[in-house]
Amino acid sequence: MYDIVINNGRYFDGSPAPSGIKHLAIEGGNIVRIDDFPIDTSLAKRVIDAKGLWIMPGFIDTHTHYDAELLVSPGLTESLRHGVTTVMVGSCSLSMVCCEPEDASDIFTRVETVPREKVLPILQKTMSWRTPAQWVEHVSQLPLGPNLISMLGHSDLRTGVMGLSRATNPTISPTEQELAQMEALLKEAFDAGFVGLSTMRLKWDKVDGDREWSKSLPGTYASWREVARLNRLVRQYRRVHQGAPDAATPLQVTQYMRECLGWLRAPLKTTLISQMDLKGSVYLRFLTKVVSVVTNLLKGDFRWQLIPTPFKVYADGIDVVLFEEFKAGELALDLRDEVERNALLQDEGYRRQFRQFYGEKLSPRVWQRDFGDAQIVDCPDPSLIGKNFEEIANARNVHVVDLFLDLVVTYGKKLRWYTVIGNHRPEVLKKLVRDKRALISFSDAGAHIRNMAFYNLPLRLLQLVKQANDNGENVMTLEQAVWRVTGDQADWFGIDAGYIKKGNRADIAILDPAQLSQDLEQVHWAEMQNFDLQRLVNRNPGLIKYVLVNGKIAVDNEHIVPEIGEQTGFGHFLQAHT
Repeated sequence: MYDIVINNGRYFDGSPAPSGIKHLAIEGGNIVRIDDFPIDTSLAKRVIDAKGLWIMPGFIDTHTHYDAELLVSPGLTESLRHGVTTVMVGSCSLSMVCCEPEDASDIFTRVETVPREKVLPILQKTMSWRTPAQWVEHVSQLPLGPNLISMLGHSDLRTGVMGLSRATNPTISPTEQELAQMEALLKEAFDAGFVGLSTMRLKWDKVDGDREWSKSLPGTYASWREVARLNRLVRQYRRVHQGAPDAATPLQVTQYMRECLGWLRAPLKTTLISQMDLKGSVYLRFLTKVVSVVTNLLKGDFRWQLIPTPFKVYADGIDVVLFEEFKAGELALDLRDEVERNALLQDEGYRRQFRQFYGEKLSPRVWQRDFGDAQIVDCPDPSLIGKNFEEIANARNVHVVDLFLDLVVTYGKKLRWYTVIGNHRPEVLKKLVRDKRALISFSDAGAHIRNMAFYNLPLRLLQLVKQANDNGENVMTLEQAVWRVTGDQADWFGIDAGYIKKGNRADIAILDPAQLSQDLEQVHWAEMQNFDLQRLVNRNPGLIKYVLVNGKIAVDNEHIVPEIGEQTGFGHFLQAHT
């Protein structure tokens, strides 16, 4: 008897090879049979008729921030429901492996906008580890929904060794003993199966808590010599360096390029955040292309992370990370007291500074500095909903910056709005995703409670490609699209996942291609389990029918198996291999 038989589906094996109708049998968690003819259903404990459906490897999400959530809600069902069977934590230098609980909370919560008052008690209650091997032992006992892989975060590593105060002091460098301790912990992580090291150079991302409030993340204070020293171990183990250059200094990317090159040594696998068709800095798309082409021509192994969908950012009042890129925005975000903040926003000198930045057009920027391209979606004054700030300002005959600041003073966080900062031109986005050196990643799943994390990111790529193919456009084949979010990711990160082949572990997503016609950008509010919070998520009814993790059904006819993440878990911690 087989545990499960899946008959009559269009089978994608996770490679670019042609797909076709196949029939699968699963036993003991593994694929044991792949046939051209239907398998006798009397031989199975459970039969899934996949006629008209696509059978493909479970998707791999290689950029999430589930680090705190997995400790209390290890089912990670927001990813499972979209066909994701393997998730990576520890991105953007923010693992929770080496720090004390309060330090781990403070370097995570403001950056990823998950409330500190929710995260800190979780860490204080659960953190019994201080080393990578101990963390692996802990998460391996959790009832995981999807499989788990992890980076070791440089800010976590640095803080665990130096302490948060010293690690965020620009006048202090780690001692030789401390550097050696960082190396020892990184080596332990790689021996325990971590897939790489994540670093951060972007100054926007700030520390939470009362002790070192509003300092940049610890990793941003490290010298490049410190980063390069750790990279020697990354290269030695043939693991991956995930990084984020400072958006204000685009040429900083040359440091990563130099590290990545493979002349007279093995190349350093490097992936950076992020390649995008930005409205505010169109030239950056060309710069990222040049960086990728040149680095790989010079024997590097370099990949930008790319989101295959428009990048929409939500904001509550003035609280949006985009405003960290200019001094006036940074000044406001540094103030937690509402009275102090409102006094600043009403100050004429402050407003002149904000208007001056708003009028600059040539300096590097992520936000396009256009309130006319920002729509209000919620406000106590219903007459403003659905309008952009510029049309309201014109109607009131005031400068749009003054209008925006007045509304923030009046309504605070009850003024909710959004803007699309990039990937807004479909014809350009199709060119970007066609580049095989782009890594389809950067979902940020698990972060940004009131902003969008792209939980269904792999499905958005499949939709883009299918719709293009239906219109006669040659972006890539469907098989190549599936490969980009399955086998390609697994091969590059060096993990045992991403393929459906005889003998492989049965991580499978079964979807209805007809449902790819629905709006995958539509957002909903849903419970964040065990956090007593509502968060912004995607819902795609009818699309993902079944999800199997290690040969067990985790999503059954669109429904999450109730006990997953509570009484039982299906996922494993997957160790990287060279």
